[in-house]
Amino acid sequence: MRFEVLILGSSSATPIYGRHPTAQLINANEQLYLVDCGEGTQLQLAKYGIKGNRIKHIFISHLHGDHYLGLIGLISSMHLVGRKDELFLYGPPALKEIIDLHFVHSQTVLRYPLRFRATQDQEEEVILETDMLRVSSFPLDHRIPCTGFRFDEKQRLPSIDKEKAAALGIPGAYLPLIKRGHDYSAPDGTVYRWQDLTIGPPAPRSYAYCSDTVRTDRYLPHIQHVDLLYHEATFLHDMVERALDTYHTTALQAGQVAELVGAKKLLIGHYSARYKDLKPLLDESRTVFDATQLALEGNWYNI
Repeated sequence: MRFEVLILGSSSATPIYGRHPTAQLINANEQLYLVDCGEGTQLQLAKYGIKGNRIKHIFISHLHGDHYLGLIGLISSMHLVGRKDELFLYGPPALKEIIDLHFVHSQTVLRYPLRFRATQDQEEEVILETDMLRVSSFPLDHRIPCTGFRFDEKQRLPSIDKEKAAALGIPGAYLPLIKRGHDYSAPDGTVYRWQDLTIGPPAPRSYAYCSDTVRTDRYLPHIQHVDLLYHEATFLHDMVERALDTYHTTALQAGQVAELVGAKKLLIGHYSARYKDLKPLLDESRTVFDATQLALEGNWYNI
């Protein structure tokens, strides 16, 4: 099952050096989820061959423009190309007011249902659950209310041991039942336990998205042991005072967070415009967490 993230935007505040404001696309078994929607996101989707109408759920972390100013354009384009399917939007309560105000004054009535769920920044909350995935929001510490998002893959069913099934002549109609924990009774009365006829599934995977935040311990319990952690790393650590003043994180601190929570891999992004060369940010994070990568636009990262 595919579980991966595409970086659409990696810049903080403004587009610069060919980098765009924050946006990411998660592919979970061909179900697409958009996380944040900075300016130009729909152009980035088109550039990388993603049809916007395939996206069913959009998550907005907070209401600084570099994280949502592309949203109205994307929603409008979905309307103009004839979308009919529901679109689910999750974000701060005031986001609905912003969207409603725009469509009132542009006299736009969407062709499709837009379902909004307000997030809150006080505690962790499950905001979406599907057959394959559980999505939770959790509080971050930024200048305005801000949430991170965690995507947890659900435990998959085991696989049938095809060689054993074939040797026993088990009819195909029985195989789905065996996968769901039913034993198989052969015509001669022999009972075969389902555990002996299956191969255990791989461990569920997880992805945590830490948008804009100052480095605190508040959010660490919510991102423990993730397979892939995305964490903002706006500054190098020689600008830690600036990071504190603006409620952002340094590359060194992002590496420390990944180490503390037992993440398997770390992606850093949300780069300040002062850094044209990103290698120093990568090198700094790797001094404490070697499994760090740069979030580079157009790259897919396996979770």
